[in-house]
Amino acid sequence: QGQVCIGDGKLMNIIKQILDYFYPLFKKFLSREIYYYLACGTLNTLSDWFLYFIIYNYIVCKQMVDLGFVVISAPIAALIIVTPLTFTIGFLLSKCITFRGSHIKTWRQLIRYALILATNFAISYLSMKVLCEVCHIWATPSKMITTIFTTIFSYLMQKHYSFKKL
Repeated sequence: QGQVCIGDGKLMNIIKQILDYFYPLFKKFLSREIYYYLACGTLNTLSDWFLYFIIYNYIVCKQMVDLGFVVISAPIAALIIVTPLTFTIGFLLSKCITFRGSHIKTWRQLIRYALILATNFAISYLSMKVLCEVCHIWATPSKMITTIFTTIFSYLMQKHYSFKKL
């Protein structure tokens, strides 16, 4: 199948085995694919929130970021920094665990996944601007609220576009 996974898939197989161990608890309510998506998505989301919190509070230190040609607010700067990290984690989990049955070439999956991420980034950017700067909601809860919308959109697009089964 040409899977491109970390360590010949060993890490992904360990994660999959752990998920399979707990699947019987959810079998009555969820198909295996949706269970994998939710479990991997939860792992990716928690890492996203954790990394966002660390970057926002300790790397950009809740300060505006002046790049010389543009000044970026702290919530948006943290979003820009965390995105490539969670992109990589999310792609690998989606490709190697959730949507393993796709026969679309890896490079094409990556491009499609990136297009979905770009759309999610635009949704996140606009949501963060509104929630933080208009509604004055703290940055981390705003990021969490935004995640709900982008998660639903992502699942539908990944299943039917990035990793669809031919």
